[in-house]
Amino acid sequence: MERKVSLCLATVGALFTVAPSLHAQTYDLLLKHGHVVDAKNHISSTMDVAVKDGKIAKVAANISPAEAVKTIDASDLYVTPGLIDIHVHVFAGTGERGSYAGDLSVYPDGFTFRNGVTTVVDAGCSGWRNFEDFKDKIIDRSQTRVLALLNIVGSGMRGPKYEQNLADMQAEPTAAMARKYPEIVVGIKSAHFEGPEWTPYLQAVKAGTLANIPVMIDYGANRPERPLYQLLTRVLRPGDIYTHMYSGLRGEQDKTTLGPSKALIEGRKRGIYFDVGHGGGSFDWRVAVPLTKAGFLPDSISTDLHVGSMNAGMKDMLNVSDKMLALGMPLDQVIAADTWHPAREIKREELGNLSVGAPADIAVLRVVHGHFGFVDMFDTKLMGTEKLICEMTIRNGKVVYDLNGMSSPLWTEAPTNAVRQAERWTRFKQVSPAAATH
Repeated sequence: MERKVSLCLATVGALFTVAPSLHAQTYDLLLKHGHVVDAKNHISSTMDVAVKDGKIAKVAANISPAEAVKTIDASDLYVTPGLIDIHVHVFAGTGERGSYAGDLSVYPDGFTFRNGVTTVVDAGCSGWRNFEDFKDKIIDRSQTRVLALLNIVGSGMRGPKYEQNLADMQAEPTAAMARKYPEIVVGIKSAHFEGPEWTPYLQAVKAGTLANIPVMIDYGANRPERPLYQLLTRVLRPGDIYTHMYSGLRGEQDKTTLGPSKALIEGRKRGIYFDVGHGGGSFDWRVAVPLTKAGFLPDSISTDLHVGSMNAGMKDMLNVSDKMLALGMPLDQVIAADTWHPAREIKREELGNLSVGAPADIAVLRVVHGHFGFVDMFDTKLMGTEKLICEMTIRNGKVVYDLNGMSSPLWTEAPTNAVRQAERWTRFKQVSPAAATH
């Protein structure tokens, strides 16, 4: 009996002498040889990126693979912060017909990681009355980081009956809800208003001021009683966001020069941010081409993702980014408008960059060359020669999407320490052949 005990103790001792070597590496994950684009840190060059405990641990020219549990070769690829889409509609699951707080929204996780997107901002689907339901149904259950702009309409984006109700546009309860959840609510939204009144915009700005957060405006109907010039030069504050900048539906384009209108020019001078917000009906080549030729480029690129836009001209975040490439916007500027710029707009500057200590949200992108057609809201096409493909997405330091198995060993290879420690670098479930049933 004593001999058996001593053998067991010896075995345990051997295990404990081996175990530390399995965890001797400094980093969980290492991306090597990728072209890093990080606008905040002014990086656009070949660098290695190391991740530890869900955070960026080091960005340097040469980090040894021996220091990491898992090393991934990112040669010929672009390594960027996780993309941030600040205009989406993801309040799904309520069952409400014809509502962006229902059937017109989509669940986020199916549309984010495959496009390198790690953070989305729901643009006003919920107001103060139903935000907590949105938080329970979507925000708390998603792997994607879901933030929110609260609709100035208390009932949210539920159709004309609600969205045209001036009495439900109240700054104080909206601001109170925003202050209750400062880690999630990053702004106020006004959208789809058809009337001549200034009420939704004044109340939105008041709520934004009370909560110290920006306002995003979808300007609804084009009404002469509330001209765009006045909105951008008198009503909105520096740091507020005007979305649907290339729609041409509300005075964004000068009728004579076809370039940006005086409203856009003066708004930018005042510090208003301009966001693409493509959507199903807010991106017109006849507007985007002359405005970009005149140098009026977006501060942020976003999709306005919903059931009506995702299979129409918009497609997804990378498709909208491709359109800006086709319009002549340099790749580094496109990446900045996908990452660091939107992070600043929503005052979440811990995101959208690869600074040491920042959340390890990373997109690995490939630029492919060929002949590609890009479609606008009127189903007209502009041809381009470049397209972005997401090869891999990392969220909180773990691989969540891997198009071509960059992080996977060949099936003929023996398991390595990296496979045995997979929980340190990937969320993919490791299934042994013996345990696999289907």
